[in-house]
Amino acid sequence: MSLFKARDWWSTVVGEQEEFDHGCLCVADVDNSGSDKIIVGSYKGILRIYSPQPAKPGAALYPEELILELELQDPILQMEVGKFVSGTELLHLAVLHPRKLSVYAFSGTMGTVEHGNQYQLKLMYEHNLQRTACNLTFGGFGGVKGRDLICIQSMDGMLTFFEQESFAFGRFLPGCLLPGPLKYSSRTDSFITVSSSRQVENYKYQVLAVATDAETRQDSEQQKLGSGKRLTRDWMMNIGEQALDICIVSFKQAASSILVLGERNLFCFKENGQLRFMKKLEYNPSCFLPYTSVLEGTINTLIGNHNNKLLIYQDVTLKWVAQLPHVPVSVHVANFQDLRGVVVTLSDSGHLQCSYLGTDPSFFQAPKVESRELDYDELDTEMKELHKVIREATKTQDILPKAENDDDLKVTVIVSPSLDAVSQAADNTVDVTLPSTSLKVTIWSRLSVQDVKLSVCVQSPLAVTQDQLSFAAIEPGTSRSVILSVFLKENFPPADLGGDAAVSYSTPTERNPEGVPRIVQCTFSLPLNLICQPIQPSKNAAHKITIDTNKPPVNLSALFPDFLRESDDEQINVLGFKLLSGATITLLASKTSSRYRIQCDQFEDLWLITKELVQRLEESFVREGTKDFRCTFSGPLPLQEYFQLVDHHFELRLNAEKYKELLSERAVQYRAIQRRLLTHFKDKTPTPLRNLDTLLDGTYRQLTALADAAEENQANLYQVFTRLKSGTQLLVQLIGLWQDLSIDQMTILKATFLPLMQDSQELGWEECVDAAVAHLLRTCLSKSSRDQTLSSTNQLSMPKDTSRLKKHITLLCDRLSKGGRLSLTADSTQQAATISGCQTIPESDLEERMADPAAAGMSPNRAYITQEQPKPGYKKMAVQGSPDISCGLKLSPVSRRNERNFPD
Repeated sequence: MSLFKARDWWSTVVGEQEEFDHGCLCVADVDNSGSDKIIVGSYKGILRIYSPQPAKPGAALYPEELILELELQDPILQMEVGKFVSGTELLHLAVLHPRKLSVYAFSGTMGTVEHGNQYQLKLMYEHNLQRTACNLTFGGFGGVKGRDLICIQSMDGMLTFFEQESFAFGRFLPGCLLPGPLKYSSRTDSFITVSSSRQVENYKYQVLAVATDAETRQDSEQQKLGSGKRLTRDWMMNIGEQALDICIVSFKQAASSILVLGERNLFCFKENGQLRFMKKLEYNPSCFLPYTSVLEGTINTLIGNHNNKLLIYQDVTLKWVAQLPHVPVSVHVANFQDLRGVVVTLSDSGHLQCSYLGTDPSFFQAPKVESRELDYDELDTEMKELHKVIREATKTQDILPKAENDDDLKVTVIVSPSLDAVSQAADNTVDVTLPSTSLKVTIWSRLSVQDVKLSVCVQSPLAVTQDQLSFAAIEPGTSRSVILSVFLKENFPPADLGGDAAVSYSTPTERNPEGVPRIVQCTFSLPLNLICQPIQPSKNAAHKITIDTNKPPVNLSALFPDFLRESDDEQINVLGFKLLSGATITLLASKTSSRYRIQCDQFEDLWLITKELVQRLEESFVREGTKDFRCTFSGPLPLQEYFQLVDHHFELRLNAEKYKELLSERAVQYRAIQRRLLTHFKDKTPTPLRNLDTLLDGTYRQLTALADAAEENQANLYQVFTRLKSGTQLLVQLIGLWQDLSIDQMTILKATFLPLMQDSQELGWEECVDAAVAHLLRTCLSKSSRDQTLSSTNQLSMPKDTSRLKKHITLLCDRLSKGGRLSLTADSTQQAATISGCQTIPESDLEERMADPAAAGMSPNRAYITQEQPKPGYKKMAVQGSPDISCGLKLSPVSRRNERNFPD
């Protein structure tokens, strides 16, 4: 049993499916009998009055303890008990509804039969409100004795005063946007509230009474300009946060104070607005109540929070913490006949509890331990078994324990071989008609599972008609199937045609009836004709790639039967692909040699066709039973074209930073002009604006234009990053074919060049790739101690330019061409021994070697430096400190010998 726990004295659950808030709980002697009653009202309009009298602490609710239950017609916002009826000083109950205030008299009659006492609620009077009410406060306004007046605050900030049965007057609070908590201080005869400007404001009742009457907000604004008395604050204090509640305390041992509970702080003010103390809270409070003063000059306060805790403070010192079974939205202290100082709490769902703070005696006594001799041989045997279990568990490294059967739940995705007859593409930005393909997702469960959620994810700009689906439960041995459609949403090709379907579910067990969470995943591949269609091939193209194979050529009609047109022959060696985004790719197969050429005007658009060609060639020879099929790329690598993509992406990132700085500057300027204008408007003596309004309008137009430009740049950055991923995957594929890298090495290379699914201004692609490539150059591709200094930075930040990144990528390709191999565990000394016959290539000598290819000793068929015009649509960035570092390694033209093997 926990020591710090609120001891349950009496509790019950009020109603079913009802909502409660701060004003729905009131504890007072409503029947004038000398003991408190608990009054609870709900937003459903049901009023209940309880008189707890348990036989023992924690006993269940007896029916006679609910002395009254009455259903009113309107929701109950707040309840207060006071002297609200003229001619008597007895306590009455005031109930605030959204459009009505009702005052009731509660009385009881001693029962003469076994049914017990009888209680009734009699309506004394009511006021119909013209405005929707928010809250109320009461007291002896203006110093009256023996009766309480009522002040109601409406949602538009109007204070309506009632002198018991009659209406007095109404006043609008100046500058009120949203109503806040409202309380009346009898010592200063003033009202304290917290405005929407996060300021504690104090208004004298005398100032409110003598101000000019205002029936509408327009009249209130005119009154502030000169007609009648002006409504001004007595004092004001900025607390910088919204207030949850206000309490005004006046204990004998402590000075009168105003306590304000904020969202993160507790403030205590003097009557004149001076701050007495402030307590910063490390949690989100939900309610509070100052209830007594034990020491001279101190205040004890109860604070409830959203962690089910009830904390007791003495000024700013924490004295006690008690655990509650619910989150309290209202807390009171009650005095019953048999017990005084009971803490009454109410949750938003209706959990009502009366508890006390302290400890319960424990009667548990630990039994005596019998001493016995230890068997060390048995302990050693048990320790060995435990070590064996730990080693086996460490090898698996699974977050969740494996199920006894891996086929408890299966998810399969079947991609339709043909496109949809009626396209399901919607909400796209492409001008042409877009096709769509159907996915049939089937979930089969061997056991009973619950809370099943299906997520289907595809690479942007592809989209799914519905990517999230939920099932309450799946019975054992049954399956659920859904049919979805995938289509292209934006006007640029995706970087990958793969997708995955993930299913999260829970399997209930004996120890955990709610279920153990598990996840099953399935991958699928979308057809190529979803994003492109056959077209007449093009003879000329700016970018060309040649793939060599070690097997006889395969007819393209057998490789791409889904792209054959009616006019095509059965034996063809050239195909044309038209991307829906506009680019045209041509695929040629040599008639005499085992070579294939892919060509296009856009470098990054070569990726999907190249990947599809290699994949279909491998699948074709696997079906024939060939095991030693291999694709190769003789080089050189197209680094120059790839670096243009990198420069374009980095240029858009720089533009995003510039737009961010300009927006910040214009926002500061806009706020400064607003302050100057506000000063002019507040001045009692009108002065010329000196064109400040024109400057404000111009700054606003600049802000709008900059925001539009920033959004357009962000959209372009998103598109260019997708194109950069396509170009990067193409480069990684070519490097793998060029150096015949294994699957593990290709995995390392892909993780190096594609570390992010989407970059941001805080963490971008350039710095991540630069750090990863530099790490490979320092470890598995290192050949000397000088390489240990390459990019040894611990913090990733946006670089000034891309020269370092391009230099490191070029160096990585050069190390791979000299025999380097990628490994995450390889030692640099062992790797250096593996690369035999190679000279050390320090980073500092790289620029000189690139400037003079002959002095560098590079093979002509590997790489050489050429000067090429930049690609249309891309801005060429100059690199400082080198003649033409940004050129890199360029794809050489196809030789005359190769041209004879390809038709014109």
